Amino acid sequence: MNTEQGDNVCIRSSIGRELYVRDVMTRNVLSISKYESIVRVANILCEKNISGLPVVDHGNRVIGIVTQADILSMVGVSREHTFKDLLKYMLGEPLSERKHGDYAGDIMTSPALTISPDATIAEAVRIMTERRIRRLTVVDDKNVLIGILTRADILKAVIQKLKG
Repeated sequence: MNTEQGDNVCIRSSIGRELYVRDVMTRNVLSISKYESIVRVANILCEKNISGLPVVDHGNRVIGIVTQADILSMVGVSREHTFKDLLKYMLGEPLSERKHGDYAGDIMTSPALTISPDATIAEAVRIMTERRIRRLTVVDDKNVLIGILTRADILKAVIQKLKG
């Protein structure tokens, strides 16, 4: 490896420590209450082309999150199911681990994993990788929702940083 390539690797590997969640997160976040109907939640996810919605209480504090995966779990589809499992389901075999309910609070993942706006992107990526999730809700010190950080947000920021 020549030194130019080595320098690029070193520069690129430090990007995650140079970027902060506050600089990358999406700020105007749609959120829902735990009393929102699942049909409405599914419609919002589809219409807005987003994969998850934070669930907040009356003080805008994060209490959970509802994702596309949570909605799909209502028909028995979970993250652990393989394509073969889904084919069997389409042919009439039942899938286990169905979630049931009519409201977001019935199927939300709670507590939601959150992160501080002062955390680095490297820390956010570590959490997302370890927990196998695609987004983190960003909260202040009182757990009030201030943003959301997705893999797409991180990718955009890294590309911008690499372009210089």
